[in-house]
Amino acid sequence: MTRIEATATTLSWIPSEAVTGLTKAAFETGFTHYDPPPPDDIAGATGLERLRADDRFRYANVLAGWAEVEDSRIVRAGYAGTSGVRMGSTTVRIGRLGATFAAVALPDLRREPEYLPDGSVRLTQTCGGRAALPAPRAVPHPPFVKLQSPLVWTTLCLTIHPDGRTETSLPGASAFPRHWVYDNGGALTLKSGLTDYSGWAAHSFGSRTPWGDEDSPALTVEVESAAERVLSRLLMGGEQKPRIRSLAADEMLTLQGEPGDELYLLLDGVLRVEVDGRRLAEVGPGAVLGERAVLEGGRRTSTLIAATPVRVAVAPSTAVDRERLAALAGSHRREDVTA
Repeated sequence: MTRIEATATTLSWIPSEAVTGLTKAAFETGFTHYDPPPPDDIAGATGLERLRADDRFRYANVLAGWAEVEDSRIVRAGYAGTSGVRMGSTTVRIGRLGATFAAVALPDLRREPEYLPDGSVRLTQTCGGRAALPAPRAVPHPPFVKLQSPLVWTTLCLTIHPDGRTETSLPGASAFPRHWVYDNGGALTLKSGLTDYSGWAAHSFGSRTPWGDEDSPALTVEVESAAERVLSRLLMGGEQKPRIRSLAADEMLTLQGEPGDELYLLLDGVLRVEVDGRRLAEVGPGAVLGERAVLEGGRRTSTLIAATPVRVAVAPSTAVDRERLAALAGSHRREDVTA
């Protein structure tokens, strides 16, 4: 009999510009803070503890599972003792004074192992909690005023195959903050594509959570390239601060053939890429777009349409050197992809 052990992880964090409404002032004034993006690779529990000590995430869902294989089928499976939530914290500052408050965990929710027809097994775990600080606000459901913070959670699935392969998915999650998904090797593999701070604040409590009687489906997108991750840090952290633009679903960001010399960093939501009326791809947060027009004559080579509500950072082409833009263009070539 062969035993397989595997882990999947989500990290939940607050990206720049994700908070809206009156609460945004607390972030803009430095009373509390946005989070820098987590690393692209995490090194198991030791890596998570280091990230938690550095205040790099708000919550982590660690799904650690095992499976026993007999005659090319998984016959027994379960959750390891290390499986469960890892709580981050919230740091607030007034002048030079600061204080850190640990988040409050809720009980982990685990489904019984689901044995699949192909001999594999699926494990599903929901973890989450709430910030320790109060968040007084009006809500559209009884009791119509809430003092406690809304709940944050992720529902994570880990599928283990008899040959040792694993698959990770995120079927459910709170609408806020951003959730990143890491596979058994610790590599970033999926991202939640859309955050909705106002909807989360209004609805994520009581029965409208997995600890009540419902989950929220998660919109996940593929991970952007390493070149895009470098450029996103340069665009948001450089001297030439980008302006932030919001688009409604189905609104157009660029039109193929029109002149343009700006770069776009997708902060939130999903953009659809079309060329000659053909849908080539959908891209999510972290994607950097617009470099082809800068490098190849100043005209847009594709049409970009918001598939969901989106927020985009708009930066001048001078914010990034042409060598980096050329490397990015070489990794894209979306126009050459068959729809």
